[in-house]
Amino acid sequence: MSGSVANLAMRRPPANRRAERMNPLHALLERKLETLSTGLAVVLPGGQRFGPADARVRITLRELAPLAHIATGEVGRVAQDFVEGHLDFDGSVRDLMEVAAQMIEADPTTEHAGRGPLGWWRGIARLSRSRAHHKPEADARQIQFHYDISDDFYALWLDPMRVYSCAYFERPDMTLAQAQQAKLDHICRKLMLREGERFLDIGAGWGGLLLWAAENYGVRASGITLSKNQHAHVNRLIDERGLRGRVTMELCDYRDLGETEPWEKIASVGMFEHVGRAMLPAYFAKVRRLLAPGGLMMNHGITAGGTKNEFLGAGMGDFIERYIFPGGELEHASHVLEVLSEAGLEAVDLENLRPHYARTLWHWSDALEAQLPQARDLTRDNVVRAYRLYLAGCAMCFEHGWISLSQILTAKPTGRVGEGPMRGAQSVYPFNRSYVYVGP
Repeated sequence: MSGSVANLAMRRPPANRRAERMNPLHALLERKLETLSTGLAVVLPGGQRFGPADARVRITLRELAPLAHIATGEVGRVAQDFVEGHLDFDGSVRDLMEVAAQMIEADPTTEHAGRGPLGWWRGIARLSRSRAHHKPEADARQIQFHYDISDDFYALWLDPMRVYSCAYFERPDMTLAQAQQAKLDHICRKLMLREGERFLDIGAGWGGLLLWAAENYGVRASGITLSKNQHAHVNRLIDERGLRGRVTMELCDYRDLGETEPWEKIASVGMFEHVGRAMLPAYFAKVRRLLAPGGLMMNHGITAGGTKNEFLGAGMGDFIERYIFPGGELEHASHVLEVLSEAGLEAVDLENLRPHYARTLWHWSDALEAQLPQARDLTRDNVVRAYRLYLAGCAMCFEHGWISLSQILTAKPTGRVGEGPMRGAQSVYPFNRSYVYVGP
């Protein structure tokens, strides 16, 4: 070898460095794939393939734009690319979620947490957006966007009662339907429902809790919703079951509820996520005015896993906002407790059901995956694509603790100390959890 050729060889960068200089994005993708313990293969539009030959998940790009989102771990953007038809995947959605969790580099509960010198400004901007997104007409549009897709579509993967909230797996061997009934009864027992009491369900969905409380506890039940489909469905059930006169379901915003005759018991299940941070003080103040002195209110809803983050990082919050829950906002349980306390309600019990919701969502996801052709017949293909990733992705987020589920039982204090063994209770709550498990 001549001296000049030898010197040239010594100066030539290694093959992997040459490849990185030729296409940095390909090199970034290769490094990302090497970090994954669950094998992922990525196939470019021209057929070039990256990743192991025996990968459990394969993503096939229809165009090159999504490549950067995969290489940088922006799983929310990758999900958006899937919904918009820019890529497809082969493999189970459960394996896909294992890959997604491994692709995320930063803790999604600390990203966009509003810290630093501009944190105060971001907080003001957040409240401003929240107020704009949660005017009555905006809330109605947003609820109908999500819940009025197709009743038959939801019926494909929900339980027979269409309970669209976290189930309660009281026993490990429970089916989804059994766990949903257990959840409804769990709430009714916590509220100490008694025959003849006036019971209000704010955001009553397809009527599961409303009808369960009326038929099993003898309450006079009233429900409200902003979904036209749910309103029509529940009113049909009321007539079919002969409950007209004992149960009502109104198409109504919670802000418009009359306050002349208070309710002894109130429930809000899977609804307050739609209220918005800016409106939470007014929401809990309204609940307090609706609740009879000494009465109980159950607030069951999804709460944030982080204490400061505005939304989930890695693009996941943006995906949910765009395709699933426009206007939805999650707050940490600590902030919820602060706001409801300032409204004059007393938090008497909090139960975290986070793993129960992960299991619930996997039930929903598995049911949808088993009926994809039927789902596509009932609604648009991009809706089916969005819900495939939404259900499985949320299951993953609950498993990792990035989001949570809190049942917060509150009371409206009477202001009277009173007498008896539980002097100072100021509500019907017995300050003892045994009644929840042994029954009245």
